[in-house]
Amino acid sequence: MNASRRALLAGAGLLAMPGLTWAQAWPERPVRLIVPFAPGGPTDILARALAERLFDAWHQPVVVENRPGAGSSIGTEYVARQPPDGYTLLFGATAHVMNPPLLPRLPYDPVRDFTAIINAAFHPMVLVVHPSVPVRTVPEFLALAKSRPGGVTMGSAGIGNASHLATALFSQVAGVELTHVPFNGAAPAQTAILSGQVQAGFLNSTVAVQQIRAGTLRGLAVADARRWRELPDLPTLPELGFTGVEAVSWYGILAPAGLPAPLTERLYRDILAVLHQPAMRERIIRAGLDPIEVGPAEFQAQLGTELAKWTRVIREAGIKPD
Repeated sequence: MNASRRALLAGAGLLAMPGLTWAQAWPERPVRLIVPFAPGGPTDILARALAERLFDAWHQPVVVENRPGAGSSIGTEYVARQPPDGYTLLFGATAHVMNPPLLPRLPYDPVRDFTAIINAAFHPMVLVVHPSVPVRTVPEFLALAKSRPGGVTMGSAGIGNASHLATALFSQVAGVELTHVPFNGAAPAQTAILSGQVQAGFLNSTVAVQQIRAGTLRGLAVADARRWRELPDLPTLPELGFTGVEAVSWYGILAPAGLPAPLTERLYRDILAVLHQPAMRERIIRAGLDPIEVGPAEFQAQLGTELAKWTRVIREAGIKPD
């Protein structure tokens, strides 16, 4: 057999090698982790903590790059347009599936244009009221709201924000009219509830825990199927009979669509190993989050389920962006 023939066969053999071999050789250069939010928030903090520890696994720098704007859609679109080679990843959050029904002209699809790798952490929303509101349970809160249609005010961090959508979902399932009062961000909304300017609202669990323990707000229920570890005595809305009223903020890693399956599995396993490190778990919990470690197939299905859910809520409530 001549040399050229042997070279041709060798090349063909390399092309036929399983994708696993290629995935094992990755990465050969730095990996970029795009955070579609401004620095300093929970997504950014978690991304940077993860990036530090992934260097030990990959022996390549993992560069966190903030590309904020348009409710996270600018950075998300950027990742959707990158090649599916594992060198550009997205550290996404719940806005990933909430933005499309609010901004229907987005140039990407949150499910079809991405490969889900791992959903790493979450925290639920908590229904709270100002102490001046004469209720201590969800049934009492609903009785008050039904006795004053539109008279109970619910603050949120803004139109289309997770706190607003949690209010809309709860209102639809409970069959009660609540008056939504949007603010320009989570901090002003929290201040308005604390001052009694508005009577109630859904706050993220980290903030809610602090205020409930201090007695400055009264917790009524957790908007998740599971009780929150920091508020074990607080019931969940589903266990009170409000099926499907689950509003959680999640934080996960995705890649552009078409990422080869062996590389998807490699990324998942490596990131999972980092999340299992005691110091990393402690970092996540200290940030007020819970590790969940949802793998590629389940996370991909979750994206589709949540997109359908929030699209329905937004359309039924007639919510339009500012």
